[in-house]
Amino acid sequence: MMQTELDLFNPHDPLQPQWVGTQAVVLPGFALQQVQALLPVLRQIIAQAPLRHMFTPGGLKMAVGLTNCGALGWVSDRHGYRYSAVDPLSNQPWPALPEVLLGLANRAASLAGFSDFHADACLVNCYRPGNRLSLHQDRDERDFDQPIVSISLGLPAVFLLGGHARNAPTQRIGLRHGDVLVWGGEDRLRFHGVLPLKPGSHPLLGELRINLTLRKAG
Repeated sequence: MMQTELDLFNPHDPLQPQWVGTQAVVLPGFALQQVQALLPVLRQIIAQAPLRHMFTPGGLKMAVGLTNCGALGWVSDRHGYRYSAVDPLSNQPWPALPEVLLGLANRAASLAGFSDFHADACLVNCYRPGNRLSLHQDRDERDFDQPIVSISLGLPAVFLLGGHARNAPTQRIGLRHGDVLVWGGEDRLRFHGVLPLKPGSHPLLGELRINLTLRKAG
């Protein structure tokens, strides 16, 4: 696959938005001031709805641990990919979307040009060294007019942003602790993924990368 490089680990101005598409932007360090408020609520979410390794419709076990918060949560099993109002492990509603997370996502979306973002789902992905996410589109939501807001915590990762076909060229985008990536509009259905996470240890999260992805699903 052809790839173009976009090195955001050391941008010329680390505080300025880095546009990676017409309606896709990295906000470097945008979440840093909220990390101390985010981590306790994240622990509460995981305590109520523990991380788990779901199975693909084809029966493969996912390497990345995940859970959800919000009115809807993304799930996968032999019946397919979809959103559910209840946690299949407990048959109880998912933990509520905390205000600190909603406020952060709304501000990021507004800076990216999406002032009416109304997230009702947050997917929590937990990556360990070696974990990756293959190229895919986010098509399980009902409203493609709403953007996707992705918050990175912990170890750095290389995000792949492709085109509207799986075999289109991809950009390699470095994401660090506290970075927020927003994409929507004409970029909403672009293929994307994550390269295998490199070994390392983060001062707050150790050998982990936590990714919080907020969407309007219902």
